[in-house]
Amino acid sequence: MRSKTAWYLLAAVFMVASLLVLNVRTLLPPDEGRYAEMAREMLLSGDWITTRLNGIKYFEKPPLHTWMSALSFAVFGIGDWQARLWNGVAGIFGVLMVAYTGTRVFGGRAGAYAAMVLASMVFWVGASQFNSLDLGVAVTMAAALCALLIAQQDDATVAQRRCWMLVCWAAMALSLLAKGLIGIVLPGGVLVLYALLSGDRGILRRLHIGVGLPLFLLIALPWFLLVAARNPEQPAFFFIHEHWDRFFLKEHHREGPWYYFLVLLLPAATPWIAIAPASVAAARHRLPGRFQPAILLAIWIIFILVFFSYSSSKLPGYMLPVFPALALLIGRQLESASRDTALALAVLLAVIGTAGLCGALFAPGVDSVRHLLLGASLAALLGAGMAWAAEWRGMRTAAILSLACSGWALTQLSLAATEPYGRGEAGAAMAKALRPELTPSTPVYSVGAYEQSMTFYMAHKVITVAYTDELAFGLQQEPQLGIPTLEEFMARWRARAAQGQPQYAIMRPAMYRELRQRQLPMRVHASGERVLIVASL
Repeated sequence: MRSKTAWYLLAAVFMVASLLVLNVRTLLPPDEGRYAEMAREMLLSGDWITTRLNGIKYFEKPPLHTWMSALSFAVFGIGDWQARLWNGVAGIFGVLMVAYTGTRVFGGRAGAYAAMVLASMVFWVGASQFNSLDLGVAVTMAAALCALLIAQQDDATVAQRRCWMLVCWAAMALSLLAKGLIGIVLPGGVLVLYALLSGDRGILRRLHIGVGLPLFLLIALPWFLLVAARNPEQPAFFFIHEHWDRFFLKEHHREGPWYYFLVLLLPAATPWIAIAPASVAAARHRLPGRFQPAILLAIWIIFILVFFSYSSSKLPGYMLPVFPALALLIGRQLESASRDTALALAVLLAVIGTAGLCGALFAPGVDSVRHLLLGASLAALLGAGMAWAAEWRGMRTAAILSLACSGWALTQLSLAATEPYGRGEAGAAMAKALRPELTPSTPVYSVGAYEQSMTFYMAHKVITVAYTDELAFGLQQEPQLGIPTLEEFMARWRARAAQGQPQYAIMRPAMYRELRQRQLPMRVHASGERVLIVASL
């Protein structure tokens, strides 16, 4: 495609399609329900400083994601797609930012390829449709990286360098507000390593620290000061427990082997993983006396993977900041890759499609799920065939576009296939059915567990019973918001039941059987795949 109009049309189709699918799935617990509920409570309470979950102080993460979701609710109303809107927009912005940066740094064709690569990587597409914090920090960190790459170009003027470095500092401040210290620790570590390994020591003098650092503090510092002033317990919990302890200790029970992220990279970078190693390796060539963006990108990728591989806490989303940098290197590599390399990408996608087709045809399950998985597999096969044909005819851009479109469709259809499972896990139908029966004074207990999505769909906070887990710190500060023992809960339940006042409790079947044995007066009001809602007799 040589026309700018065609590229703009393609970008518009991508943006619209990415936003339209935000409402396809129910909010999956725990993460999607948790962050949607935090934003709902923030909007309704009007307190934009002290973040709460189920009305309980919750300081595990900074507030940027909650702020943006609450703004989405304020503008568009409270619902599933509104809860995902910040991530959907952030994912699109990341793709456009990579396109612009790739064009400025490596050339127009490399920028277009990089954008198509990022727009179709399984993890990036999936995270753009999932309500969690990881994509927000990935996009803000990528904005800092891209601004740095543009600012440090050898032909940049003093004004351009200052402007883009201010964007870089502002993006790092937003990264700090998105997920904490990794927003500055990771870019800082990359910069130091780049200066040491590339020989480009001058970059440390081109960061415009004199104006950049004040801007960083102006954006990042106010919330930390305000939240600490209102909640003196927050700084120690946030900086020690949620940073030092999470990185070095195993108390969060999220540890994994050192190769965890390397293995995860195989499906995460599909359908481009076959060219990823060569793309990173090609960045090793040094250009003395010049800024070396490819080396910086390679260091970014390797350092972040090593950093989180060493951490005692490992979750798939931690590796998301790697993908914009990897997409830029892959886009650069695709411009000069051999025909055999491009054909190998088509073959890999065909293999994935064939495996998915076999699984969908023979695996037992719900018909709608099978049909969606069949569609995903056929999309992969169709894209692979079109890419093969286009590359064979020397149409590299058409081949890359075919791979990108099929990769995007493969991920979206696979995500949609999880909806029956997600709907059952969330308990959304039961929660929505109960909602008209609740008044602000009606107690709803959550016994032995906290069902993250149900609170959001009920639009009603619950009283936790014999449960702390991630709410432990908040309940230590405000113990009156929970009930620590089953005995105390049973006494409250019996007292209210004796007065004939309505009350409800959410619990797992095993807990229901235990309370029945203890002769608690209750009846099953609604039942789902995982949980029950009970009411007084």
